[in-house]
Amino acid sequence: MFMDMTVTKICAFLVIGLIGGLLSGFIGSGGAFVLTPAMMSLGAPGAVAVASNMCHKFPKAMVGAYKRWKYGQADLKLGLVMAVTAIIGVQIGIKIQKFILDHWGNAGSNLYVSVVFVCVLLFVGAYVLMDAMKGSKGNAEAKPSKLAISLQKINLWPMMEFKVAQVRISAWITIPVGLLTGMLAATIAVGGFIGVPGMIYVVGASALVSSATELVVAFIMGAWGSIQWGISGLIDIRMTLLILAGSLIGVQLGALGTTYVKDYMIKLVMSAVMLIVAVSRGAKIPGYLADLNLIPQLKESMVFGLDQISFWALMAALAVAGIIISVAMIKGMLQANAEKQAQVVGEAVNHS
Repeated sequence: MFMDMTVTKICAFLVIGLIGGLLSGFIGSGGAFVLTPAMMSLGAPGAVAVASNMCHKFPKAMVGAYKRWKYGQADLKLGLVMAVTAIIGVQIGIKIQKFILDHWGNAGSNLYVSVVFVCVLLFVGAYVLMDAMKGSKGNAEAKPSKLAISLQKINLWPMMEFKVAQVRISAWITIPVGLLTGMLAATIAVGGFIGVPGMIYVVGASALVSSATELVVAFIMGAWGSIQWGISGLIDIRMTLLILAGSLIGVQLGALGTTYVKDYMIKLVMSAVMLIVAVSRGAKIPGYLADLNLIPQLKESMVFGLDQISFWALMAALAVAGIIISVAMIKGMLQANAEKQAQVVGEAVNHS
């Protein structure tokens, strides 16, 4: 089940890891919605890509969570509460993936991962994009959603207060968010799809705090999931180490970038990459259906065309992520320096 490694693939994994880490540090998700499809596009079976991705995630998430905690953005208490139920979700997700792999092989696993990817990417990506566009129209600070405000009014024991997130809510509200985060992480190696939007729109934390806290959750459930996948023998340690090498650098740059951007920019990056990757994965679905004899075999020209669409859409997603984050970071740093200089000049004038 493990692919042959070439120099080209090694370089590709390092670059993909760098951009995945950049995304991880910036939006809080493990970056797996780019990394897992990239691994599969380079030849890794779905189950191996998911397992290897989860294994690389927890040390990277640990670095990102520490960085964001130092910036005062991560709510450790909320992260630990979410992680408890996420671990249960991880166990459920692993059992589902193993069942599909045992009954339908790699083709079934690839189809399952791709279909879930497309469905989740389109739904969450579209919703977050609409919310980001609303936030970009004004300079007002982002407010909790109406759903989160309503849920915070439910006084059901035990009530928990999360100081960094500035939220007081029943612990029972966090359970389904954590459970779905873990299930999705173990099934397709992506938990941030549910975790970050869940903390924003259900719990009521800001995008900045949610993206930082998700790294805490990703670290804990990633460590647990890695043990479970390792026992199953589905982790390709070569892919794991290559992607980790690139992502450990990227995650620190991404975390630094959050200190210079507005709340809506994090949502904009997340939604843009999600929607583009959905196209990449969607183009592979007909081929997987044909492999399982669920549809007639495709012509070679059509297979080649779909592969090209999938590859270049993925490249576009990586480019968009890198460009948007880099531009936002540079603009933010320049603005921060200009404000600092203006403050120094102002203080000098007042002193005179």
